[in-house]
Parts: sequence; structure tokens; C-alpha cells
Amino acid sequence: MIYPMMIKVDFKSVKYISKNPKGLFVTWIVNWLIKPFTMYGIACLFFFVLFRAFIPVELATEYLAGAVLLGAAPCTAMVFVWSSLTQGNPVYTVVQVATNDIIILFAFGPIVKFLLGVSNVAVPFNTIFLSVVLFVVIPLVGGIITRMAVIRKHDENYLNQQFLNKFDSVTTIGLLLTLVLIFMFQSEVILKNPIHILLIVLVRIANKTKGRFL
Repeated sequence: MIYPMMIKVDFKSVKYISKNPKGLFVTWIVNWLIKPFTMYGIACLFFFVLFRAFIPVELATEYLAGAVLLGAAPCTAMVFVWSSLTQGNPVYTVVQVATNDIIILFAFGPIVKFLLGVSNVAVPFNTIFLSVVLFVVIPLVGGIITRMAVIRKHDENYLNQQFLNKFDSVTTIGLLLTLVLIFMFQSEVILKNPIHILLIVLVRIANKTKGRFL
């Protein structure tokens, strides 16, 4: 799911930062200085205040940890999807994604570690580091290598107009497969706590709504 999107990231586009820096500054500030902390605050409000009659404190703490891990980083795939749906500037989108992918390598771990520490959730930094390596570094490196190899063998037009089109369905299939696997491995938890799942959906909707206003 992540790898095809990483092939689209052209790190040479970083040189265009100076052409329209205001939009990038807004994106960086919202993604890394506002969103993780407002997401954390909204999750705390729902899990520990609004839903405390329905969710035990121990489970609320675990759910909060999941919200932190999920919401602390921007989704590269969805940036491309929304940009395409809104007919955004593709070059500027690539610049945003490239710079955010660079930032995530250094900022995600410390931010997550800090927020989980505030919540008294013990997650080894090695685990967070491994998550970054598996879900960001490896797909990113794979995408860079693939991009360079295809351009060297053909050209950039072939990459953008033909090669990337071959992966159009891969991302969708990967997303659906990920959802299926999550439900398979967590089916017992879901069946035991259906009300919790609905409440978590409400928290997720609240975070998404907040993101649109930001």
C-alpha cells in the first residue's frame, strides 16, 4: 500500500521549496506542531471524560496509545489521493510529501515517545524506531531505488505516464488487504467490545473533522 506511493516521491522537488514557502510552512506547522497535540487532546477528552462510563481506564489508556501512533504522522497515500480529487498542483503536492517524509524520519519517534510518556504508556523507543523503519524507511528507500532504476532504464515520462499506472490498483488492494488482516487478527477484541469500536470511530471522526478545520 505504501510502496507505490513512495515511488511517486521525487526528492529533487525539494529544491522548489523557496518558490512557495508559505504553504509548506503551514503544512509543516499543522502536521508537526499542532495536529499531534490536538489529536492527543481530543482523544483524551473522549476516552477519559466523555466515554469514561463505557470504557475502563486501562483500556482507555491503550486506545489513547493507538490514537497517538495513528494520528501523529501524515498519511502520504491520502495526500496524493486528495490532491488528485481536488485537482491540486501535482508538483507542489510532491514537494509537500517529500519534505514531510524527510521530517517524519526524525520527528515521529520523539513526538510519539513524548505523548505516550505524558500518558504513562510504556512503549520502548526501539519499538517506535522499528515502526518507522518498517513503515517509512523501507518503503521510502524501495520507492527511491525503483524510481531511479526506471528513469535510468527509460525516462521520467515513462515512469509517470506508464509505470506508475500499473500500481493504481495495488494501493487500493493493499489498503483493503490491510483492513481485512486487521479485522482477522483483532476479531476477538472487536466482537467482545463492539461499543468500544463505535466510540473509537467517533473519536476518529472528531479528529478528521478537526483536521479539515485546521
